[in-house]
Amino acid sequence: MSLTEKMLIVGAIACFIGYALGSVPFGLLLTRAAGLGDIRRVGSGNIGATNVLRTGRGGLAAATLLLDAAKGIAAVLLLRPVLGPDWAALAGLAAVLGHCFPIWLKGRGGKGVATGLGVILAMDWRIGLAALAVWLVVAKIARISSLAALSALLAATVLGPLLRPGWIEAVLVAIALLVFVRHAGNIGRLLAGTEPRIGAGG
Repeated sequence: MSLTEKMLIVGAIACFIGYALGSVPFGLLLTRAAGLGDIRRVGSGNIGATNVLRTGRGGLAAATLLLDAAKGIAAVLLLRPVLGPDWAALAGLAAVLGHCFPIWLKGRGGKGVATGLGVILAMDWRIGLAALAVWLVVAKIARISSLAALSALLAATVLGPLLRPGWIEAVLVAIALLVFVRHAGNIGRLLAGTEPRIGAGG
């Protein structure tokens, strides 16, 4: 077996494990377990923490946020000791893809923010903490979840070349691009000034 073939196999394994971890729809599972029905029929129809919060169950929303982030953290930390940081970062990207496009929900998943931030935190805690700080500051001031999320991912891509140039930077950019694409509707409403604020519903 050639080196290229071995790398393809390792990459496929990393992507499979990362995708499998990321595709677990915690928001849907938690709201169903709490007797709230299908979260996809509430608010925006998204399975992420922001939409879970629209049920009025802050505890469930917090649990969804933490578990979605944990998926990204697990994908990186489980594979890094075995495959090394580069393949672990690829697994992290696959986890974000799994969250956004879970096969179990016919590709109708979340927007990748919490899982993406979890991956970034696991890849480089300095970039991760900086991105989380940006999210908290923007959320506190603007009270717009999507703006806070996009600002955090943008901050991570800016810091990437300064702290971890190379492959890690490429993964950061890929995660940010995916999250921005998933927020296309939110970006349109931000530009129109109609994006709902945290706690305002919609």
